[in-house]
Amino acid sequence: MKILVSDPIAKEGLDVLKSIDGIELVVKTGLKEDELIDEIKDVDYLVVRSQTKVTANVLESVNRLKIIGRAGVGVDNINMDAATKKGIIVINTPDANTISTAEHTMAMMLACSRKIPQAYSSLKSGKWERTLFVGWELYGKILGIIGLGRIGRQVAIRAQAFNMHVVGYDPFIGDDVAKNLKITLVSLDELYKKSDYITIHVPMSPETKHMISENEIEKMKDGVIIINCARGGIIDEGALYNGLSSGKIGACALDVFEKEPPIGSPLLSLDNCVFVPHLGASTKEAQENVGIEIANQIKDAIKGNIKNAVNIPQIDPELKKILDPYVKLADCLSKFAIQVVERPLKTIEIEYSGELINYELSPLTNTIVFSIFSTKFLPDGAINYVNSLYIAKERGIGVSSAKSSKKIDYQSLISLTLVTDKEKIEFLGTLLGEEEPRIVQIDKFSVEIVPEGNLLVLSHTDEPGIIGKVGTILGEAKINIGWLKLSRKEKGGDALSIWGLDEETPQDVISRIKEIPQVLKVRMAKL
Repeated sequence: MKILVSDPIAKEGLDVLKSIDGIELVVKTGLKEDELIDEIKDVDYLVVRSQTKVTANVLESVNRLKIIGRAGVGVDNINMDAATKKGIIVINTPDANTISTAEHTMAMMLACSRKIPQAYSSLKSGKWERTLFVGWELYGKILGIIGLGRIGRQVAIRAQAFNMHVVGYDPFIGDDVAKNLKITLVSLDELYKKSDYITIHVPMSPETKHMISENEIEKMKDGVIIINCARGGIIDEGALYNGLSSGKIGACALDVFEKEPPIGSPLLSLDNCVFVPHLGASTKEAQENVGIEIANQIKDAIKGNIKNAVNIPQIDPELKKILDPYVKLADCLSKFAIQVVERPLKTIEIEYSGELINYELSPLTNTIVFSIFSTKFLPDGAINYVNSLYIAKERGIGVSSAKSSKKIDYQSLISLTLVTDKEKIEFLGTLLGEEEPRIVQIDKFSVEIVPEGNLLVLSHTDEPGIIGKVGTILGEAKINIGWLKLSRKEKGGDALSIWGLDEETPQDVISRIKEIPQVLKVRMAKL
């Protein structure tokens, strides 16, 4: 067996790899794509960090590669589709930089509060300007944490040591878990309104891109302090600049930027900010940890023990051929469901019926839980198909799955029920033919929809004129309606309509639809 390490990792990690019996270890860093293609042809295991770009071209050339080990969390430098297609498992090390990033967040918070970089620069220039650098204490302040994964929780522990009051928002944290962490769960709007400090610990995704913009900043306390050691682009930097310039935002500390390096950014001209060049994981310990951890994971993988697999683990080829269409169904059914229920989520109930019950269905259950979590807020790389059930348990969310022999009108059926503090909704999905996913029931309403694109989901009373009112609002916003499905339980009772739209619906349009008296609930799903 041959292991190629194509990015620098700690000596301690290399020592672990050298200790594996029967392997040839090759360390070659700084390879260009063509050089990597030549080198990787007879490699069984590849270890990278963020510098090596494992492209589709690179993966097309491999003959023996079984596993790519990413020493770190993010896997955006690896073509995941190409790896999965080739049957190559990608693993990462989501825990290795947790402490370093949490400590860095606190350091940035303190530096921002006490204006340490500004005071340092002033003193270095020969000045003694004590009155210019009056700061703020953390003691007694309210810290709002957006995202309560591993890093967010560690930040909470450290903030509580400073006697800060911690409130948090995370759609996948139950009340019991939050209580044990001594964190008060609130909605995002409440967090914005209450917090003296706000720190962000969520991944970059279509949902979180610019999740803090003009509207959100307007809801915040005057003089709020914002810290971002997560991902650039979560905060709209134009809105942030305006807030800092006007004094609405008292100060900010940024470890990450939308464009890195942020050359020419107007933010760099402001004095009420602390900036560093993406140093969250830049500690000696974290750098050592990722190298040691990925080396140990490679060592275990050689023995057949796969940990922290980011893509779908390998299963029997014949079973995979049968389940692949249902994996697609499970994925889109789950992603649709979690976007249209109120949160926080408490339990996930899964039931399989029809011909499906004749097979081992753990890949489908793992897909459902993974897809639910990965759609919202969980840090990228922190959850995968292998550890999804463990993450659910860690967050106090119950997961149950069962096979049912009851008679159904379909060849096979997946029933997914999501239970939150406010509601319990069942979603049924099946296949049209052999491969086309369909959602056929939502909360006792019979439907038949293709789960793709921009879907507007409305609960409303069954009265004349409602469809016309909604259509008028969408038309005035120049949003084209591709299709419309309407379902009701009884004449004049409750109804459900699902609108397939050509564009995503802006928040102001959703607000107008909510103002229609007969509309009970408005939800958007993007698939």
